[in-house]
Amino acid sequence: MGRKKNRSVLTLILACSAAGVVLGGTASWADSNSCLQEAAPSAQCLTKSPLTRTIEGMSVGLVAGVGAALGAAWQAKRAG
Repeated sequence: MGRKKNRSVLTLILACSAAGVVLGGTASWADSNSCLQEAAPSAQCLTKSPLTRTIEGMSVGLVAGVGAALGAAWQAKRAG
């Protein structure tokens, strides 16, 4: 793999990871806010802080983003 191709793969991984972190964190934050606004919130909703849930969502988004980028890079390598 050439130097330029390695840079492209790294850029793809970083972009997908960042998008995953943002989307995962936003989704978890919105879910925790809606959970707290329910008439009868669950025990899990009351025991976990919104910050913890947001960080967990961000970490899951990071892993999903890296996985998506690696899958896309692998497909591109196979096709080209």
